Amino acid sequence: MKVGVPKEIKAHEYRVGLTPGAAREYVAAGHRVMIETDAGAGIGATDDDYRNAGATILTSAAEVFASSEMIVKVKEPQPAEWSQLREDHILFTYLHLAPDPDQATGLLKSGCTAIAYETVTDAHGGLPLLAPMSEVAGRLAIEAAGSALKRSTGGRGLLIGGVPGVQPARIVVIGGGVVGTHAARMAVGLGAEVTIIDRSIIRLRELDELFEGRVRTRFSTIESVEEEVFAADVVIGAVLVPGASAPKLVRRSMLSSMRKRAVLVDVAIDQGGCFETSHPTTHADPTYEVDGVIHYCVANMPGAVPLTSSQALNNATLPFGLALANNGFSAVLENPHLRAGLNVHRGRLTYKAVAESLGLPFSPIEQAAA
Repeated sequence: MKVGVPKEIKAHEYRVGLTPGAAREYVAAGHRVMIETDAGAGIGATDDDYRNAGATILTSAAEVFASSEMIVKVKEPQPAEWSQLREDHILFTYLHLAPDPDQATGLLKSGCTAIAYETVTDAHGGLPLLAPMSEVAGRLAIEAAGSALKRSTGGRGLLIGGVPGVQPARIVVIGGGVVGTHAARMAVGLGAEVTIIDRSIIRLRELDELFEGRVRTRFSTIESVEEEVFAADVVIGAVLVPGASAPKLVRRSMLSSMRKRAVLVDVAIDQGGCFETSHPTTHADPTYEVDGVIHYCVANMPGAVPLTSSQALNNATLPFGLALANNGFSAVLENPHLRAGLNVHRGRLTYKAVAESLGLPFSPIEQAAA
């Protein structure tokens, strides 16, 4: 199969769809890999690195799209990209369609087959292609919070871990999944006072054992969320409903009862955000203030550490990508985990939660593929 990798064009996105090492694996499996020139610059990979891996370098994204049967990316396609997709294209990347009707419309019009990293599953019921970036984002969330808490950036002037004799920051993590666990791990390591809120008692028990009592756990109710948010210096939004828009757990009416210049870090922003006052920001301008509360809502947080992120992502996506390259759309029909990743096919939405979030018709894969 002809596999193309365009350079990412989303603002301050430095990751790359295939590292040279991953490209070499595709070539070894008998596929032709075409890389847009400088696509790997953000991770320090040169065109020669890709040539040495057996890939062909093309001079523009237009050439990559025109020459390829399968497009491998990191972030959702931008308008200039979805307009180049065709009916015979397989697109393999993060999509996050639920809060993005424009992108959904663009992909539907293209007729392409779009498989979303974030909804591919594994035999354990997990989301293996979302997990590595969730791990990175969870860890970065605490770094972002520490920066936003500084007085010079508009925060309370608080050090996350405090010092002997001085109270550390109080950090509340809403959601005990991969993002929340890694955020809590970083926060505990820095000496913060950490509370994790989740709706699963089983998960709360697991977290209590994992952290050996170093974090507080609370079952999620309206009352518990309000109590913890109002007392927090930092709130990390780490909730996930696979494929669907994130629920709004912190309403604007709650902000006036929060500590002034407290920080909200919305890691769920790719799925629309879990704070009512969230809207996407960029690494160039990451924060804004609403009602005296600082919001950090960067939509591609792992893009800040592209070398780590690209390697971690490629480790996870490689077996699935090779299956698609080896077998084409048949891989989706034969592999239940890739089937779960299918969001768009031949102008139809094939992921129910996405269709419901967008208010558009849902087509089961059997109907869409008929």
